[in-house]
Amino acid sequence: MSERLLLVEDKAELRQMLKLALQKAGFQVQEAADGAEASRLIHSQPFSLVLTDLRLPGCTGLDLLRQVQEVDPGVPVVLMTAYGSIEEAVRAMKEGAFDFIQKPIDLEHLKMLLERALLQQKLVRENLLLKEEAAARYGFPRIIARHASMEAVARDVQRVAPTETTVLLLGESGTGKELFARAIHQLSPRQAQPFVAINSAAIPEGLVENELFGHEKGAYTGAGARKIGKFELAHRGTIFLDEIGDLPPSMQSKILRVLEERKFERVGGLQTIEVDVRVLAATNCDLRQAVARKLFREDLYFRIAALPIEIPPLRERGDDILELARRFVQQFGHEFHKPRSVLSPEAEEALLAYEWPGNVRELQNTIERAVILADHDCIRPEDLNLRLPSVPAKVPEIGPEPFDWEGSLEEVTGRAVTLVERTKILQVLKEAHWNKARAAEKLGIAYKTLLAKARSLDL
Repeated sequence: MSERLLLVEDKAELRQMLKLALQKAGFQVQEAADGAEASRLIHSQPFSLVLTDLRLPGCTGLDLLRQVQEVDPGVPVVLMTAYGSIEEAVRAMKEGAFDFIQKPIDLEHLKMLLERALLQQKLVRENLLLKEEAAARYGFPRIIARHASMEAVARDVQRVAPTETTVLLLGESGTGKELFARAIHQLSPRQAQPFVAINSAAIPEGLVENELFGHEKGAYTGAGARKIGKFELAHRGTIFLDEIGDLPPSMQSKILRVLEERKFERVGGLQTIEVDVRVLAATNCDLRQAVARKLFREDLYFRIAALPIEIPPLRERGDDILELARRFVQQFGHEFHKPRSVLSPEAEEALLAYEWPGNVRELQNTIERAVILADHDCIRPEDLNLRLPSVPAKVPEIGPEPFDWEGSLEEVTGRAVTLVERTKILQVLKEAHWNKARAAEKLGIAYKTLLAKARSLDL
């Protein structure tokens, strides 16, 4: 165990005893003697756990709990209480503390409590990456991710999910931005309310306002009835604006108003509609560049980009490619009644060699097609139908150092012969333990010839 733990206790002797015991248990312990020092540490470095006395100089353990929840809601906080402050500890648990322990401290009980806190934290993070149970419960695909870059994304999602902050998800097309948006929704207090997704790039420019805000009956020719827009449908829940960079300028100002005032009017309507909705956005383009080119409003950019989360492309995720591919083989094998389908080692090598410009979406489509078309259980490279990039011809090297290929054929040949002779003679001399007569015999040349070549080659 190498988890970082913040220990906050104003009594020096007790703090030192607890620090030694926790270090012995495998924790990296950072200590603070009062609330001010603890607050500084909480805001300056990450911790896996916080163990704090309930009553401290400068502030209370309850104040520290609230600060931890602001910085990282996933960090468990355990409170130490003296006799007579149990009611305060119970109130702290209602506000989100993991548990409390009474003084005098039973070290074994404390270690067990901290291990339980870490286990709960681990389960929360595993659920963020959507194990089978969570996927079945919430009805959306499992996010398979083991690469360190994706673990970092998971931590960011976990921190921001319980808040009301607008989140901007960045990444190439097909990286799974909507899956992470759904994860944020499901880990938020709004999880029981609607999640409404809309792809801005897929809607004709003239219909975007109608889709987002709805219209009143008779608003335009053919509007025979009132239509409720996506923002109203997402009331009390979450709306996901995918490809927000493709919104026309006229709509960007209206989105900004909804973000700032939570109000809008339907097309053709006079009534102001108020909504309580959290906005998540995503794009595969560089919004900063779009702002510089006056294609995207700067004020809207700063409003949605308070907390950007970048999802790495599949080609940068290492063995996640094979994890995903095997998962898709299993999924489509059951779907198409080919449960014994597996990837051959050669097929897996081909998957790793491919660049995946379409990311996870392209991988999923590739595996689906391979499972359908393969006439055997073992999927081979030809079943994948990947257009692997041709390997550019490399200039061959001669010897351990880069070889100079510049010049005429005669010049290059001369340098090559000299290098080969020097390398071969040196090799044989070493094998012969620098016995020149034996080396000349092994080389098939005269003793005097070897001496002459050794001199000319600076051996």
